[in-house]
Order: sequence, then C-alpha cells, then structure tokens
Amino acid sequence: MPRPILEVPGQEKKVLLHSCCAPCSGELMEAMVASGIDFTIFFYNPNIHPRREYTIRKEENIRFARQMNIPMVDADYDTSGWFNRVKGLEGEPERGTRCTVCFDMRFERTALYAYEHGFKVITSSLGISRWKDMNQINHCGLRAASRYLGMVYWTYNWRKNGGSQRMYEIAKRENFYQQEYCGCVYSLRDSNLHRVAQGQGRIEIGKKFYGNETKKD
Repeated sequence: MPRPILEVPGQEKKVLLHSCCAPCSGELMEAMVASGIDFTIFFYNPNIHPRREYTIRKEENIRFARQMNIPMVDADYDTSGWFNRVKGLEGEPERGTRCTVCFDMRFERTALYAYEHGFKVITSSLGISRWKDMNQINHCGLRAASRYLGMVYWTYNWRKNGGSQRMYEIAKRENFYQQEYCGCVYSLRDSNLHRVAQGQGRIEIGKKFYGNETKKD
C-alpha cells in the first residue's frame, strides 16, 4: 500500500520525533522523509532496563538515523528519576497507571526540548505498536504539549494505511534488534513470569533480530 502524503499540523515543516526504538520509528522516519518533512529524532527512554537492553535499542536507532542522514538527540538516561516517578506502581499491569506516568515523563522531556529548540510539533513512535493503547499515548502527548503555548502533539494514526505492515517489513529488511518486552524492569518481570508459566524459557537480551530465524550475538 503506497504511503499517503503527510500534512503536519499547522502546516509546520519541522517535527521533533520521540523514538522508543528503531523497529517502531522506522516507518515514521521513512514516511516523513517521503513527505519532505524536516524532523529530528529525540531518544529519551529512561524506562528501559537493564542498561544492556537500553544500549542495544539506542544503538539500533542511531544506526538507522545515520543511514538515513537524520539528526538524532541522545538524551539523558535518567533511571533514578524514572524509578522515583513510578514508585508505588510496581504492581500495575501493562497499559495501567504506571505506563501513563512513564509516558508523561518521556513526553514532558520531549516537549521541553522542543520548546528550547524551536519545535512547535512533537510526535512519538510509541503509538504504532499494537501492544500499546493509542488513546493513552495521545492523551499523554497532548498533556505534555499543552505546557507550552502554541505547541502541538501530532496524534496521527501511524498504524493506518499500511503503516503497521510497513513497520515490520522495515524491521526485517534492516535486521533490527527484536525486543521481547516493553522495556521497563517490571515489564521484563511480568513477561518472564508469563513465559515460565507457559513452559517457555526466559527472555535472553540481545539475541533476537527481525529477519533471522536463528539467534546471533
């Protein structure tokens, strides 16, 4: 399915894209390039644990950004701040209150950077994943953008018009690292509990890649 020509809110041509990982942002990046949109990637994901998982996901995004000649901001890995924000929510399920607090933190930092560097439109790759609640993500993005006069969170549905399918096609083509849990330590805990209950092995960080039937280091 051919990509539609994207129109940025307010006819702006400059967008700050919060990226959670290369597999999710790949389609957004290629779609915006195809539409002639000037954008910068903002990688701020202090929720990702352990550090090895964080580093792999970030390096995959850096690799693809360089390949496409797209500027990328590598923001602070503020793990202590993240744990403080979600304190008391350790037992929350996926898509629950903990996730809302997590999205709020990441989008607040994205919006601040946008304000400081002249971006009037922000968006995120988080919403393209079928494992996420798009309404939850959009509400968090809109709330963060509302802190600054004239700033807009772009709520475009990146899944539609073949976006979800192209996301996986790009991931396989680029042989992206295939993460097996959302990212935080509590998601890893719950994913492993589920896998063990199903008679499966625990998640092995750094092993699975899209497009590969066999594992590699």
